[in-house]
Amino acid sequence: MAEDFRRVADQLAAEIAAGRLRPGDRLPTQRAFARSRRIANSTAIRVYGELVRRGLAVGEVGRGTFVRAAPPSPGHALTEEGAAAPGSPAVNLELNYPVAEGQSELMAQSLAGLLRPDVLEAATRPAAADGTPAAREAAASLLARGGWRPDPGQLLFAGNGRQAIAAAIASFVRPGGRLGVEQLTYPLVKAIAERLGVSLVPIAGNAVSLADASGLCPDALYAAHRRAPLGAVYVQPTLHNPTSVTMSEERRSQLAAACAELNIGVVEDTTWAFLAPETPEALAPLAAHAPTRTVLVDSLSKRLAPGLTTGFLAAPPSHTAVLADALRSGAWTAARFNLEAATRWITDGTVATVTAAKRADTAARHRLVQRVLGGFRIRTDQCAYYCWWELPAPWRTDTFVAAAAARGIAITPGSAFAVPPHTAPDAVRIGLASPAREVLSYALETLAELARRPTGG
Repeated sequence: MAEDFRRVADQLAAEIAAGRLRPGDRLPTQRAFARSRRIANSTAIRVYGELVRRGLAVGEVGRGTFVRAAPPSPGHALTEEGAAAPGSPAVNLELNYPVAEGQSELMAQSLAGLLRPDVLEAATRPAAADGTPAAREAAASLLARGGWRPDPGQLLFAGNGRQAIAAAIASFVRPGGRLGVEQLTYPLVKAIAERLGVSLVPIAGNAVSLADASGLCPDALYAAHRRAPLGAVYVQPTLHNPTSVTMSEERRSQLAAACAELNIGVVEDTTWAFLAPETPEALAPLAAHAPTRTVLVDSLSKRLAPGLTTGFLAAPPSHTAVLADALRSGAWTAARFNLEAATRWITDGTVATVTAAKRADTAARHRLVQRVLGGFRIRTDQCAYYCWWELPAPWRTDTFVAAAAARGIAITPGSAFAVPPHTAPDAVRIGLASPAREVLSYALETLAELARRPTGG
């Protein structure tokens, strides 16, 4: 009998794979399914349970069972012994998309009201760069931190965080101009700068060699500007990616003073800052120290999910019009439907609930990091979803990344973050967010065993 229910489950799985059952389709009730297949009700229950176990269906209390939109990646499969399942794709520690348990159900509940015809009609109309009054108020509350809260009238919206960064850079730096960045910076900023015709200038001080825990050095900024004027500087003051460094209050104040003296703009990326606790001691963003020259950019991609996101930009009043022009000319403005969805997720507490769950998740994942990699040269923060690993000699980055890939684990070489790439130390970034915790544990243990090999391969 056990094989009978699995055989029926296999048949349904084949229908899903062939597209005859599509994502979101509602399956018959278990009683109706049992009658149609001439099987016992108990067998139908086991069939549906098997589909859920395989990640092909999801049950919703009071509504029924539905074909799941995205089955879990087979790359996350483990054998009963804890090893990677034979033939499975890589455990991906490059992509870093945290997803909290139950967040899709919360997000779906928020969208129920948006699907009313009258509300949906308004949500499908075009939106300006400054969104709607409700979206501006919601975004202002979301971005508030350390006693600082942006003026809702200064808020603009992009389709996602990357578009927000592109618009902010374009608003400060003309083609052929120079943008200061930390020696290790967000890799997509390199691609954005190239597309905009902007040259990146590395500024020392973000702990490339684990020596400086305060962030970008103002003295290095002065030196770079003396060599040739900078149009702006791009920084991640809180939970810098990839090193997890958080810039001190003193350093923020010093950097703001330097930018004011040099008369350059600031693009402050706070995409990962939501993971830092919101305590009375929480640091205010750089925008609070340099309010007349900082464009703060953020998004919902890490807070919620990468597929449904909105980018936020808080700009000085004197710069709002220029930034809005950059958003429009780049076709980077947000869709009205996304703005309406984001506003609901923020105001009804969905974002706050998911954020709390992800903060707890980072703590659990960092216990794994400390247990497995504690004896290595690791820079991280217990609030971050990534860690920066300086490899032990004689390992070199390229050979370690290749050796990890041969064991089914994808990691990011330090050169992906370095400006220019050849200046990177022999180091890698480990993304902690995407795989299940048991898969992450297996991957970290595999990497630790590999790093201990005395010959470096």
